[in-house]
Amino acid sequence: MLRFALGLHNILRWVVVVAAVWTLVRAYLGWLGDRPWTRQDSLAGRIFTISFDLQLLVGVFLVVISPLIQAAIQAPEHIGTSETVRFFAVEHVPVMIIAWILVHVTSVVAKRAEPDVKRHQRAAIGYSLAVIMVLLAIPWWRPIFPGL
Repeated sequence: MLRFALGLHNILRWVVVVAAVWTLVRAYLGWLGDRPWTRQDSLAGRIFTISFDLQLLVGVFLVVISPLIQAAIQAPEHIGTSETVRFFAVEHVPVMIIAWILVHVTSVVAKRAEPDVKRHQRAAIGYSLAVIMVLLAIPWWRPIFPGL
């Protein structure tokens, strides 16, 4: 089960990254090009948010079943002895949760903004901050299919 969840989580990271790029391109083009907010802009933000939600859901499941995280929870004094445990317990999980919150807040703030250029601006800035956090917290050294 752990192997499947890790594989799914690793594949979903690319879904999140692709959705983020699409959303950011639309937001920046809308902001800098003074374009109207369209259904495609809403759809891009929604797909980014939903893909992030799915990623977080699988991530929470991994926190529950991962022996690495469970060891960190049971013996927090040993977190600093392993770079991998420290990364996942102290950096990855909290930063991704904050980025997830930021994506949801940005979604709401962008939808409520008027005029359309403000919607694009808020989406571009908020989603950019979230994406920077995500890119910093992704374990880039991990394979797409762990264990293969």
